[in-house]
Amino acid sequence: MSAPDGSPVGAERSIGQLFASATAEMSALVHDEIALAKAQLKQDVKRGATSGGAFSAAGVLLLFSLPMLNFALAYGIRTWSHWNLAICFLLSFAANVLVAVVLALIGVVFAKKAKKGQGPQKVAASMKETAGVLQNAKPHPRPELPQDDVRAIEAAVGRSSS
Repeated sequence: MSAPDGSPVGAERSIGQLFASATAEMSALVHDEIALAKAQLKQDVKRGATSGGAFSAAGVLLLFSLPMLNFALAYGIRTWSHWNLAICFLLSFAANVLVAVVLALIGVVFAKKAKKGQGPQKVAASMKETAGVLQNAKPHPRPELPQDDVRAIEAAVGRSSS
């Protein structure tokens, strides 16, 4: 098993390797957040399209079916019940309105679901939270070396302090 940069897990890694690993993981996190936002936005768009389609279907049904369906239904009711033809036409119209209302209610349900969909807003809030955590991150405090140790290190490196 190895770390993302290829070094074995548990092995001593340099600060550069740790920084590169953290940068790679942050990049992957940002890409995953963007992919999540796209997926949630796509779902919200589908719900909106379904809502619009249902409203359109209700309107088209009501518009185009009224003349033909009213005549057929009215004459069918008249044949079945022997009622006055005007009452039969009113009943057939009421049946068409009832179907249109059901389709409109389906459209309202999907429109509410699309409006409730807060996918991109959730992802944006998550990204802001991640950015806030990173901005508040502070390096671990390092103990200060005594001056004698600093001089010894500089001498070992080949530099002289004045």
